[in-house]
Amino acid sequence: MDSSASTPPESATPEAGRRERKRLQTLDHLAQTAWRLFEALGYDAITMEQIAAQADVSKGTLYNHFPVKEALLAHRFHGELAASLQELRPALHALPTLAGRLTRILHASAHWSESHRAYLGPYLRYRLSTLQPGKCDDDRYPRSGMQALFTALIAEAQTAGQARTDLAAGQLAHQLQFLYLGAMLRWLDLPGASLKTEFDAAISLFVHGVASEAVA
Repeated sequence: MDSSASTPPESATPEAGRRERKRLQTLDHLAQTAWRLFEALGYDAITMEQIAAQADVSKGTLYNHFPVKEALLAHRFHGELAASLQELRPALHALPTLAGRLTRILHASAHWSESHRAYLGPYLRYRLSTLQPGKCDDDRYPRSGMQALFTALIAEAQTAGQARTDLAAGQLAHQLQFLYLGAMLRWLDLPGASLKTEFDAAISLFVHGVASEAVA
């Protein structure tokens, strides 16, 4: 018998688990420190060096975890969004249609986004750079869970006969993610625009497509 078969992978060992918890605690500490500085002095005014000094770590340690300020912002935002999505899940299951569920999610996102508008420009530029072909999200960092939730809801809609099944749920969720980000970018570029209205248009486009009623 191969003795290695009974040896747990390193990631499953208690020591590896402790290291991972410590790493995540460090990420949270750095992001929290950065956020306090952003809120006190303004995002543009803060440098990575100031964040490292305030967090009491070396610049090398900070850059090893977060290469740019936008990554610190993303970590903070993804934690907030993940918590919000978790709270929304019971309400989503009570809604019968994909359109209704997406509306509930994106209207909640609109409320959150309006209170973080000053930071969304740099955050979205960073997110779009990580979504470019040939670039992948770094699995070392916690995600918001939005993409996974979109995928799950679309898969449920496919099973219920509410969504096309010739394309995989993950592929459709990827397209929806770009509509979501695009609506936010348009809202940021249009003073006085309603983000809920922009999201409603994105949902309608995703669910119904661009065909007119006459063509359909």
